[in-house]
Amino acid sequence: MNETNSEKIEKIVRDRKRGHTKLSKSSKGYRLFAELDQYTFGDGALEKKQKELIARGISIHKNCEPCMEWHIHEALKSGAAREQIIEAPEVGIEMGGGPASVSARFAMDVLDYYSQK
Repeated sequence: MNETNSEKIEKIVRDRKRGHTKLSKSSKGYRLFAELDQYTFGDGALEKKQKELIARGISIHKNCEPCMEWHIHEALKSGAAREQIIEAPEVGIEMGGGPASVSARFAMDVLDYYSQK
């Protein structure tokens, strides 16, 4: 890993902790969101580990670096194997490309539509 990314990760962790502390003290809405987060990522029909892996894929699709840091760390703490964490973003990559392929197919239909006129 290069030093720049290591520093970026450390900054994300610091900023999240600082922001969480400030908002927890001053915002009821944020506290409710934090409760929702705890509930959502708790074990249910899906285990926390599975939910973290899902979030890992979504964070790739959304290009949310703080989300990537958080959900990778949480997935590791929940017992996810390195291989699972590596495989999860493949779903996010496909979901980024999948909708683009749908748009490309529609664009071809638009081209055909106007070509027939």
